[in-house]
Amino acid sequence: MSHVIRNRPIATWKAGDLVQGFAFLRRRELRQDKGGRDYLDLEFADASGTINAKAWSDSAALSGEFTAPGYVKFRGTVQSYRDQLQLKVENCRAAGAADAGDGFDEAALVPSSKHDLGELWRQLEETLAGQLHRPEMRRLAEETLAAHGARLRVHPAAKAIHHAFRGGLLEHVVSMLGLAVRVADHYAELDRDLLLLGVLFHDLGKLTELGAMPNNDYTRAGRLVGHIVIGRDLLRERVAAIPDFPADLALTLEHLVLSHQGKKEFASPVEPMTPEAIALHMIDDLDSKLAVLRDLAATGTGFVWARSLDRFVWLGEEGPGSAPTDIEPEARADGPAEDQKSIW
Repeated sequence: MSHVIRNRPIATWKAGDLVQGFAFLRRRELRQDKGGRDYLDLEFADASGTINAKAWSDSAALSGEFTAPGYVKFRGTVQSYRDQLQLKVENCRAAGAADAGDGFDEAALVPSSKHDLGELWRQLEETLAGQLHRPEMRRLAEETLAAHGARLRVHPAAKAIHHAFRGGLLEHVVSMLGLAVRVADHYAELDRDLLLLGVLFHDLGKLTELGAMPNNDYTRAGRLVGHIVIGRDLLRERVAAIPDFPADLALTLEHLVLSHQGKKEFASPVEPMTPEAIALHMIDDLDSKLAVLRDLAATGTGFVWARSLDRFVWLGEEGPGSAPTDIEPEARADGPAEDQKSIW
């Protein structure tokens, strides 16, 4: 009889593990395989990371009562598919505070930054205080952190693609600030103040566009307006609170926020037209793409399909004895023997 690993973080799972415990269910979609049989495409998460999961037609989970987003109790087998770990779910049900005696801990199930948020906040404040030169720009940064800092410290930066975890927005902004300082050091023609304030404001609209963790889905305002325009409005609000703020600086900062995604086809109302706007877009793009690769590297090796990048990426050689088994989605291999203890 196979040994069940109970209540272990997702990041510690390996192919072949029979796992059982709790997770935050981020996504639940009913689909059909090539044979026309129903299956569930799921995404489980905890504070250590996320994993794609499948409940095939022979799984009791297919008729289970659980919804996304929400907490679940599950059991399944970890497999490797296309060089990425995937969970084959045997059973799943809704979970909550009543399961505390069996190890349910809501705080452990919210994906979070691996960095200390207090240290990230210190870096944010010190970088802005030490690098901004114009008094009005320093005041803009200080008052923005005072107004939005409580949410900025813990908010996610995305629903799924990059930095989609508690503290993800802060981690993304601090990382970009580090890059921006180095880029400004290298290219003396760049206006350092504009570039750094562009970093601070570029995704600030996500405080409204997305809900807080763990329900980091799009809000009504997020769908109807979007973080770019919301961020421009937040910038206008903060600028209006500073008497005699230079109109040319305000307009240039608005351009940074409105153009930071690079192209109109990527939802930017305008495309970058200034050196600082071009630099901001590239810094944002670099940090976002490397974050995607970092997340993929946590669960896969070799060539892995990065959906958000629309390409295969190379994540390095596999370690000794870790060669994956490429299991086709429609395969229904017999799972490990049932554990004596039932959680259902």
